[in-house]
Amino acid sequence: MTQAYYSTVLDHPLDTVWSLIRDFNNYPAYIDGVSESMIEDDKGGDEVGAVRRFCYLGNWIRQRLADHSDAQHMLTYAGIEPLPFPPHLLPDAPAPASYEGTMHLLPVVEGNRTFIEWSVRLDTTPGDADRWHALFQSWIPDWTNSLGRALAQREG
Repeated sequence: MTQAYYSTVLDHPLDTVWSLIRDFNNYPAYIDGVSESMIEDDKGGDEVGAVRRFCYLGNWIRQRLADHSDAQHMLTYAGIEPLPFPPHLLPDAPAPASYEGTMHLLPVVEGNRTFIEWSVRLDTTPGDADRWHALFQSWIPDWTNSLGRALAQREG
């Protein structure tokens, strides 16, 4: 098992950031590369247990909302199926990994900004942890930067 982690400060108020990410089905609105998203079984986008099916860079992925808290500005999602490693990145791709991610927001009083931390815990085969960790350590900052761009466009 390994965990990838990234944190930064977004130049937007906490309520603005949370209003964008709190709906589990809102992924296409803030993650570049997500073209579609739908919640299965008519559940709400803030309902624990809801399953989203989304297309990321041409691949369909299903995740379950494992935890959601408006009070703590936090959500946790878990992959339903193990995630295959992108085959074009390495000639000897690691085995698929199970994962669980958490996004957590905190207010930054100075400047009315938002501290975001995003972590993904990966359950990998023993020899694959380093390669999975490196992949998510590159993806999470990209996703967070995409969120920042989406927030700037909403204000612009």
